[in-house]
Amino acid sequence: MSGIEWLAAMLGLANVWLIVKRSVWNYPFALAMCGLYLFIFYEAKLYSDAGLQIFFIAINIYGWAAWVKNRADAGEVVVERLIMPERWIWAAGTLGLCALWGTGMARMTDASYPYWDGSVAMISIVSQILMAQRKAENWVGWIIVNMLSIPLYLVKGLYPTMVLYTILLGMAVIGWLQWKARALS
Repeated sequence: MSGIEWLAAMLGLANVWLIVKRSVWNYPFALAMCGLYLFIFYEAKLYSDAGLQIFFIAINIYGWAAWVKNRADAGEVVVERLIMPERWIWAAGTLGLCALWGTGMARMTDASYPYWDGSVAMISIVSQILMAQRKAENWVGWIIVNMLSIPLYLVKGLYPTMVLYTILLGMAVIGWLQWKARALS
């Protein structure tokens, strides 16, 4: 599986680099990467991450359409910021989802690290929705996801994926800074 995992990681790097640049062309890379990671995570018994890939495929199709519709004259996607009450609502909802999903995975499956894996999945869902809506705060979620994922993939022996998420952490910080600077208030 290592060759497939490395290919998925390379697709992920291309995908996130294009997102940082606000390029709509990130979506073909995202769809290919998600298809591969569905099988990688399932084999590793990271069921929340595996199921997350199905969601990612659907939300990437939606995001692709939304981004095409919201490009500036230069071709870059126009981004916005959440207002403070929205930030608190998204944060509280995300914490609730993490607890609920983790409990379900712990009780109903033989998942490895159900709360840890479940938190990565739920924060990823929220971040992906915010990204599809072109909200700069999506990057805060991705920073948290990457910080949780690096040690998770290390303990699971998914080394190419761990390397990917280490690089993605740096890219997420850059993405946050760039999108925050360009976001409409």
